[in-house]
Amino acid sequence: MAMYNWTQEAVARNLPVAALFSRAPIAIGLAFVASYVLVDWLGDLSHVAAIGVTPWNPATGLSFALVLLLGREYIPWLFIAPFVSGMVVPSEPLPLDVNLLGATLMGLGYGSATALLTLPKLRFDRTLSTRRALMLLIPVAAVSTALVAVAYVALLAASSLIAAEDVVPTGLQWWIGNMIGVTVVTPFLLILFTRRRLLVPSIELAVLVLALAATVAAVFGLSDTFRFKQFYLFFLPVMWTAVRFGLEGVTAGLVLTQIGLMSAMQYSGVETSDITSYQALMIVLALTGLTIGAVVNEQLRTQAQLRQNQEALERAARLDTMGAFAAVLAHEINQPLTAIANYTRLVKMAVNKEPTDNVTAREAAEHAVAQVDRAAEVVRRLRDFIRMGTNEMVPQSCVELVREAISHCRFDSATSNVEVETRIARNLPPIVCDGLQIQQVLINLIRNAAESINAGGRPDGRILVSANLVESGRVIVKVEDNGPGFDPDILARAVAPFATTKSEGLGLGLALAHSTAESHGGQLSVENTGSGAAVSFTLPTTVTGT
Repeated sequence: MAMYNWTQEAVARNLPVAALFSRAPIAIGLAFVASYVLVDWLGDLSHVAAIGVTPWNPATGLSFALVLLLGREYIPWLFIAPFVSGMVVPSEPLPLDVNLLGATLMGLGYGSATALLTLPKLRFDRTLSTRRALMLLIPVAAVSTALVAVAYVALLAASSLIAAEDVVPTGLQWWIGNMIGVTVVTPFLLILFTRRRLLVPSIELAVLVLALAATVAAVFGLSDTFRFKQFYLFFLPVMWTAVRFGLEGVTAGLVLTQIGLMSAMQYSGVETSDITSYQALMIVLALTGLTIGAVVNEQLRTQAQLRQNQEALERAARLDTMGAFAAVLAHEINQPLTAIANYTRLVKMAVNKEPTDNVTAREAAEHAVAQVDRAAEVVRRLRDFIRMGTNEMVPQSCVELVREAISHCRFDSATSNVEVETRIARNLPPIVCDGLQIQQVLINLIRNAAESINAGGRPDGRILVSANLVESGRVIVKVEDNGPGFDPDILARAVAPFATTKSEGLGLGLALAHSTAESHGGQLSVENTGSGAAVSFTLPTTVTGT
């Protein structure tokens, strides 16, 4: 089931490994054997005596990659390939029985390791996208190669192919060689076959390759005394590759490093015992690079997830803004629509009178037409503000703004039985504002005050609209009423959207007034006066940024 899921995932994601699933297993198996023999021959450097124990065995890494990528059905090939290689690669082939038993030991050891990794409950990630995958691969590889090394060397000793004193160094060299094969080759092949896009050639990559070559030349160009100490120079380009290019870059870098290292050691005449020491350091280098690469990949994946989450939040915010805009539009359009309804009712009443009151009908009709134009202007202004985020800031007469706002409320049923007074200071300088927006704020405040008075049942309702010049060259406009005042429960959040005690209200009037005042560079305050409620806001008398 797990292999089926992996196959489906690889095909769905169009990974390179998906192309192999359609090939005949026998063809893939034979190609694996040929590749195994080839890399075993290439890795057959500085072998111990004639038994083919080398300090680097990339064929083991190839075996792990085969089963991890294509499934357990390929485990039998892990028995066949070592046997064929044992007959072909060594200059002096092993005895047939030893070669057969050795191949069986390797097939059992590496087949068991890969079967363990592919258990469904382990959920091993073949794409090595997480550190957890490396934390599973490396320990399993270390244990399995150690067990195979012990068993294989014991077989060689029992067959008198190595002396008793060579058992430990031969076993150590065998384990290190196979472990290097897994830590270097297996991650590289897993990345190669599970990435649709690998590294893009760049100047930085070319510089890194040159840096690796320069490091090999620097380390093995020195005398034998300093070579081992200077090995740590390899950490610089490998860590650089891991940090800059993640796991995809560092796996390729480790393969190049290993090839360069083995070639340099072969041609510089390094002793077999020293090669084993270098390879032990290579294991540390590989583990360090792989760990850093995995961490970098996880960080990049986390950043990508954060970007996706941010985009999702932005989409949600846009939807929320659209909802808020719809609520604002409904609230703003509701005001002129209510006035239009009142005016048209007044026209109907005037027309139905005997005799017809043509003057009143004509006046009400003119006001209704004005409210239609006003509604269109509200929509245009809101649209422009949403698109450009600017107000039409021009000098306006405070007296005219207040007068027009009150006139729009004159035929409103909510204010018909409420007295509206004005108290405008003389010689007020022109205020700089968007006239339509400030008029709408005043209409909302006057209507809210009238509705509050009516809800309180006061027969002597009174609203006072005042404007005075205050310090710093600003005008403060205040709307006061003698109603019941604000509900103490919502006074502290009165300017928050949807804060209302009215069953039919949206709770947007004060929120819009607050945002309008702020967009004009002013402030809005709400308070209970003891005899009612008061809402005031400030406006500039000189042009300010919006």
